[in-house]
Amino acid sequence: MADSVQSDSAVLVHFTLKLDDGSTAESTQANGKPALFQMGDGSLSEGLERHLLGLKPGAKHAFSLQPEEAFGVPSPDLIQYFSRREFIDAGEPETGTIMLFTAMDGSEMPGVIQEVSGDSITVDFNHPLAGRTIHFDIEVLEIDPALEGQHADSAG
Repeated sequence: MADSVQSDSAVLVHFTLKLDDGSTAESTQANGKPALFQMGDGSLSEGLERHLLGLKPGAKHAFSLQPEEAFGVPSPDLIQYFSRREFIDAGEPETGTIMLFTAMDGSEMPGVIQEVSGDSITVDFNHPLAGRTIHFDIEVLEIDPALEGQHADSAG
């Protein structure tokens, strides 16, 4: 087991993500199930990895990431327009609803119904936290490349 988080470590953590208004966006504390982060595999932002590097088991660290370092800035290219006819099977969507859409490659991606107007439905595929400053409280529980696959909640 490594003494501190390295660029290729598997890291078991508890974390809480908060927004500028103090509200909690996500927390592993709520369900008591820590998350497994795999450093260096591209699933974490460079900003998050930079703050984790060098931390030791038991370390608690609070930091903030600007939108560019966290979930990015909203892109107008990720706002798409659909015909109401395309929602016949799913039923009438309501503004604010998060729905899963199938991409051309067969993968699923969440989209937020932004507007329902006439025959047009506007869907925002930006990450829900895009454009927001994220405040992290993170606690490193374990560091070990062998952790991969031992815990159910891989995150990134």
